[in-house]
Amino acid sequence: MILVLIETGADGVADTSLETIRFARDLAVEGGGVPVHGLVVPTSLADGGSSSEVTPEVLVDELGKHGISTLFVARGEGFASYCASAWAAAIIEARDRAGAVVVTAAGTPRGNEVLAHVAARLDVPMAANAVAFDGLAPLVVTRQVAGGAALEEMQLTARPAVFTVAGHAVEARPADAATEAVVEELEPALDAGDLVARVVSTEPGVPDRSGDLRSARVVVGAGRGAGGPDGFGAVSELADLLGGQLGVSRVVTSLGWRPHHEQVGQTGSRIAPDLYVPCGISGAIQHWAGCASSKTILAVNTDAEAPMMAKATYAVVGDMHEVVPAIVEEIRRRSGS
Repeated sequence: MILVLIETGADGVADTSLETIRFARDLAVEGGGVPVHGLVVPTSLADGGSSSEVTPEVLVDELGKHGISTLFVARGEGFASYCASAWAAAIIEARDRAGAVVVTAAGTPRGNEVLAHVAARLDVPMAANAVAFDGLAPLVVTRQVAGGAALEEMQLTARPAVFTVAGHAVEARPADAATEAVVEELEPALDAGDLVARVVSTEPGVPDRSGDLRSARVVVGAGRGAGGPDGFGAVSELADLLGGQLGVSRVVTSLGWRPHHEQVGQTGSRIAPDLYVPCGISGAIQHWAGCASSKTILAVNTDAEAPMMAKATYAVVGDMHEVVPAIVEEIRRRSGS
């Protein structure tokens, strides 16, 4: 049996959780077709302030299409807001009920935190950010380390095997044969220690479009080569013309030129667009960790030896302030706008 922690938002199941379910299904096939179960914690503060209360009835059809056999739903006062320790307690109870030998979650900040609690409570190792697996006896997972610059094989012999799945390691898609997911509610016993660190309030901040960035089919990026806070006009226009999103490197947000929610990289969003156009971005390891899953990369940089230029599908050696406006002009000419 395999148990997946499923994260939700106002729109339903998070894309990263659907990817993790696909990873779990592949693992289940390797195990002879064992069931894949899910656990969800519907809580109004789970996503940082906006209501993410999603009823099991809304989720059950979608998750059934993705192959979930049983959907465990955690209830109780201790789950009114996000609390990693309480979520870990819910996972362990669901694991005991299902007899799961594998517990997994998306490699999001929340997924990594909660499963770290699970592993500590069960005194088993945890592998973070897995991208592939090999065999079951023993289970060997390949995971990203050093910000995605290297891969490491980790053997998980303890049971349950606990690991998270890196974003975009696999493509989310429905199962070949849908299941009729059964909802089973549970109310784990929590003590005061389980609730010491929890979300007690949230404050509205700058509108966050990072969800759009992570799911965008086209991303136009800009780095230090933009030159300053006023150097993003052309790349923003190109992103709009291509129906995409603007993404930036860490140095751009560190300098305060653009907001953090636009950052692509190890400490920002991990993207997997059909087309990524990094302009004036050297391609440091941390940035590459966030864009390595891009299907096609068209890099623009004055430095022909920059790491991004070597890794790109196509590379244009030139000043982004000359190349990008020329691309914009040509697109407008061809579209008659």
